[in-house]
Amino acid sequence: MKLTRNALVLFPALLLMASVPSNKIDNKLPATHISNVLPKASVIDNHYAEWNLTAAGLSQEAFDDAVKGYNYLQEKKLLNNTNVLTIVDYSKPSSQKRLYVLDMKNGKILFNSLVAHGRNSGLEYATDFSNADESHKTSLGFFITLGTYIGGNGYSLKLQGCEKGINDKALERAIVIHGAPYADENFIQTNGYLGRSYGCPAVPEKISKKIIDTIKNGSCMFLYHPTKKYTAVSKILNS
Repeated sequence: MKLTRNALVLFPALLLMASVPSNKIDNKLPATHISNVLPKASVIDNHYAEWNLTAAGLSQEAFDDAVKGYNYLQEKKLLNNTNVLTIVDYSKPSSQKRLYVLDMKNGKILFNSLVAHGRNSGLEYATDFSNADESHKTSLGFFITLGTYIGGNGYSLKLQGCEKGINDKALERAIVIHGAPYADENFIQTNGYLGRSYGCPAVPEKISKKIIDTIKNGSCMFLYHPTKKYTAVSKILNS
């Protein structure tokens, strides 16, 4: 049954950025461009059917929740890149493509990819989530993409968690988007499920740079799961 939620309230201030070990880091976001500002939620909430997202396997609840947060962050002028919205549906098994990068201006799916979850969040399905350091679990909720850097996993994209107590330690935990050999079809064919990360939404190496370059520098990313442990406490969705 689809959950109903009340209107959004004021969003907690984003935390100051923590450092992430790397040899090339760009934490600064570019200035917001007025031309990037898109219509409010009422204009795009009905696009789920128009964009044929059911055929792509994206649930309407995941899309609706993502749009709520996207519009909220946009209205608070926290997004510098409003052209795209990234949704990861962690209710799906890791053997299925569950990352979606949506072109919000033209109603297109730019990427539909495999994506890993944390090793302690579950095996085939992610069922346990955490904001704690060294938990090696996935954090749910809304993130803002930051700059790129070259680290131990190569070209990577930093994420700033937007929900206090839920994902606001993402920078401290070095939760980033990066390519990984275990986030690949070959791993699934051998094992029956995708490999797992230390909590990062890792994607296939062959498309990781393209995804990162499309969503970097201030776009909204939403890691979705219908668990009440998240939906009951998310101020963005329930306040």
